[in-house]
This record gives sequence, structure tokens and C-alpha cells, in this order.
Amino acid sequence: MKFPYGISDFREIVMQHYFYCDRTHFIRILEDTGNYLLFIRPRRFGKSLLLSMLEHYYDVTLADQFQSLFANLKIGPQPTPLHNMFFILKWDFSCVDSTGSVNDIRKSLFDHVNACIRSFALYYRPLLSTRIDIDSDNAINSIKSVVDAVRQTPYSIYLLIDEYDNFANEVMMDALDGRKTYEALVYEKGPLKTLFKAVKSLSVSNAFARTFITGVSPVVLSDITSGYNIAENIYLSPTFNVLCGFEEHEVQLALSGIVQSCNMDESQAAITLDTMRTWYNGYRFAADVREMVYNPTLSLFFMKAFQQFCAHPDQLLDANLAVDEAKLQYISQLSQGRQMILDLMQTDHCLELQSISDRFGIRQMLSASSKGQTFMASLLYYFGMLTQAGKTEQGQLRLKVPNLVMRGLYVERLQELLLPEPVMRDDGRLAAEKLYMYGEMAPLCEFVEQRYFKIFHNRDYRWANELTVKTAFLTLLYNDILYVMDSEKEISRRYADLTMIRKSDMRHVKVYDILIEFKFVPLSEAGLSGEDAARLSNEALQAVSAMKEKMADALAQVADYGEAIRRKYGDLNLRCYAVVSLGYERIWWQAQV
Repeated sequence: MKFPYGISDFREIVMQHYFYCDRTHFIRILEDTGNYLLFIRPRRFGKSLLLSMLEHYYDVTLADQFQSLFANLKIGPQPTPLHNMFFILKWDFSCVDSTGSVNDIRKSLFDHVNACIRSFALYYRPLLSTRIDIDSDNAINSIKSVVDAVRQTPYSIYLLIDEYDNFANEVMMDALDGRKTYEALVYEKGPLKTLFKAVKSLSVSNAFARTFITGVSPVVLSDITSGYNIAENIYLSPTFNVLCGFEEHEVQLALSGIVQSCNMDESQAAITLDTMRTWYNGYRFAADVREMVYNPTLSLFFMKAFQQFCAHPDQLLDANLAVDEAKLQYISQLSQGRQMILDLMQTDHCLELQSISDRFGIRQMLSASSKGQTFMASLLYYFGMLTQAGKTEQGQLRLKVPNLVMRGLYVERLQELLLPEPVMRDDGRLAAEKLYMYGEMAPLCEFVEQRYFKIFHNRDYRWANELTVKTAFLTLLYNDILYVMDSEKEISRRYADLTMIRKSDMRHVKVYDILIEFKFVPLSEAGLSGEDAARLSNEALQAVSAMKEKMADALAQVADYGEAIRRKYGDLNLRCYAVVSLGYERIWWQAQV
């Protein structure tokens, strides 16, 4: 079995017999849906391969290859009448340079369009009776020349645009210093708006009979609405939830093949599927669907390495595939954004809103009055950092972090927010390592007490309880190489605060598995001021009645959870701890014996 990691050429995947999750049956549905479609998904979610599949299906010059390409796929036995009936014009805006002045970007955009038209003219030359003229100064004229040439044939053009918002988003997110440049691109007579006005005009006149546009967010399209207001948005439709991405049965089938080829026990397939489900699954792109989707590129990264080495890769997030963290950084800089990120660190915490914004522009992103929860949650959703999780009884839409890959990005951002100095973050990591390598809890508690609590004093965090303390520990302890990190892990129908269980392929590593139960005693409950609490000796701290009660509760829970975890996993080297915080002043911890 071959896995097409990094390959988005449909022909190569089919002809070279790579692993392929067949989505050709959607072609008929797409045709019935509309002529001008906009489809949005997070980065690295298979959009380019989808466009390549459409390109090979509709290209008029590939009619004699239809059987070899599609005969064994779902659309093959009953293709639509439109197969191999179009000239294909394809643009990929990820190739457009976003640096420099507006004129520099305009030139890069028009150069890309002209380069695509040159390739078009060369590729279709045997079918064209009229020459296509390239205007190096104005690509709009080049497009019109293409249309004039194609109109002399029995065919029309299917326009495919990949990453339509890529370079514009890069300009926009350039620390927001690119605002004027971005606005000059998309407003009034800006080159991007002018280009899409031409596409709209040629679509209405049927020169572009069909268009299919992909991107990551609807921001750019919102800003060029009057330039291109004919697109039908299909990205929130339940029908197309799995148009891109892998379904679980497809991943399961591939893993079974790998396990067999590696001569592993069949049980390894189920263990590996559980790992992939935890890290890569969890995406829903419509509120009323049950089927969750795996991130396809990360899944291919994992499966290719698994097959090559017959072992799980150490790193479950390929550094080349990380979501653009500039968006998460942007959210964290908004007035309510830091609190939202902290909230989302709580397991199964969901944001509730009336609906996802299907369009919002740069002015909303820059307007203080519009940066509410709906806007921030919608932006995180489009970039794959949140996903749909159903609806409340009142009909509110619920959004949550989809999987541990995304949770890891939140952890990294919180580390940078709460511990901005790299040296301080390194000190925190060293303290965390002493816990899981040597079972020493004291250095970690001292770090939280002396560093994090000083930060919490100066922040207005809503979670003024053990959840905030737990998040502080989680950001320090997070290690996705050795552990499956889980806060609020369900154990015997109850929830443990924080567990760190070695991944199945890391059981040979001599570190401890960790279970921590947190409790929080408000200063008011203890009858102490912050100054009084800070001056308490350790003996006096442990004598505070509220602290003693919470510690007893925590130790009892740790004993129950620890026993249940040992029964479940069997081969653990488990250390269990109870941690009780007195406000944001002091910490008392005990190991469960």
C-alpha cells in the first residue's frame, strides 16, 4: 500500500495505485447543486486533490483516458453527461507573492494568471483555431482573449480556483500592518476585485460555464462581494461534510492492511485507530451530521510512517503541517480572545452561538465593536481550530476543539501568553520533566506558585477555581511525544482532572504515567487575605481546615481513579498526586501512596 503524502495530483494517485478515498460520487451532486460553487475547508484538508479530480473528470482532452482514470471509481459505471466536456482553466493563488506594494502584488497576481493562460494555450492548441494573446500589463485582457478563442469551439470553460484567499489573507494577517495594502487589493478598483468582476461577467455570459473555488475562510469573498456575488456557498452544507477528509472506516481499512503487512497482531490495528481518532479525528462541518472526519494530510503522514517503520511516528504533528498560528495569535490579542483560549483548554468546553458567520470582512476584523464571540469562534472554526459539536436544546450551535493536535496548538499559545520569556518557559519544562521522569512534584508546584500565580493576580480570568490551576499545570506538562494528555478523562463514569498516559508505542520509555487531581480553596473560604496566605508556613497551610477537607477529598478521588486506570491499562508505571491551591497564593500537594 502506498500513501500519497504531499501528492495532490489525481492522475498520479490513481495510475500509481496510491491509497485513495473515493469522492467521485460527489461529482453528480455538485453538478446538481449549482454552476458557481465556493467550498471552504482548513489548510491541508485535500482541497487541491478535489480540484485535480474535477480537472481530470471534465477535461475535454482526457476523454480517451476516462476508463483508465475512473472506471474503478464510484462515478465510473454511470458518469454524468458533462464528463470530458470542458476546457479547464486553473489558477492557484497560493503561488501569488504577497510581499511588496500593491503594484508588486498586482504584478504577481497578473503574472500568475498569464502564466496559467500560456499553459492553457499550449495545452489546448490542437483544439483552438484562434490565437490567444497575452497582455503582460493587464491579465484581464488575456482572459478575454482566452474566452474569444474558446468561443470558436463547441466547448466552454470550467474555471477552477485553488486557495483563492491565500495571498490576500497573508497580507491581511501581517500583524494587521497590511490593512491598507489589503483594502487596496479588494476594494473599488483593486486588482483582486477587478479580476473577480471579470470572472463574474464571463460567468453570466456563459463563457465560464462553471466555476469551483476553494479557500480557507470567507473573509476575502465578503470584501469582494459586489465583484463576485454569484457563488453558492456549500461549505456548511451537511451534504458535503465528507467531501474532503477521511471517514473512520477508510482509516480503519488502511490500518488493517499496514498491520497485516508488518506481521503485527490484529489488535494493533484497533490500538492504532484509537490513537489516530484521538489526534486527527473530530471534525464536523455541519451541525446536523454524526460522521466525524479525519484530517487527511495528517492521517497520511501518520500512516506512511507507520507502514515504513511498523511503528507509530514519534511526532504526531508534522511541523510542516501545523495550522497557521498567526490566526490563533490574532485571536489571543483581542480583548476577549485570551479568555476564550483559556476556556477552550477545558476538556469538552463548548462555545455556544446562534450560527457561524458565513461572511465577514476586514473591517469587521479591525472593528472593536464586531470582535465578539461569534466572530472569534467563526474565524477559529474556518481555520480548523474549532469544529461543530451539535446543538443545544435551545438550538444554539456548539463549537469545540476537535482533537489533541489542535489542543496542542492552544497549549503552545497559552505558554507564550502566560510565560512570554523563552527562559521562563524552559524553566517550566525542566520542572515538568522532573515530575514525569523522576516523580518529583515539588519543583513543578513551586514554579506554578512563584511564576504563574503572579500572572493570575494581574489577569481577570473567569475560571477562578481549580480549572485555571489545572490549565497552568497542563501547559507545562504537555508532551505529545510521550503521552496522550487528557484533562477531565472519564474513568468509571467520573472524571479525573489530568492524566498523562504513555502512548502505546512509548510504553518502553522509562517515565512515569501521571494522574493529578486538583482542588481550589478561595481565600474567602479560608478566611484569609492574600498577604496572610503568602506568609503561612507549610505546616500552617496544611492546618487550614478548608485545605485539609479538600486534600482529603482529592486523595480519595485519586485512589479511586488510580485503581480504575491500572485495571484498564495494566502495564502502567503510575504516580498519583493531589494538588490543592489556596487562591492564587499557595499550593499543597501530596502523592497518593
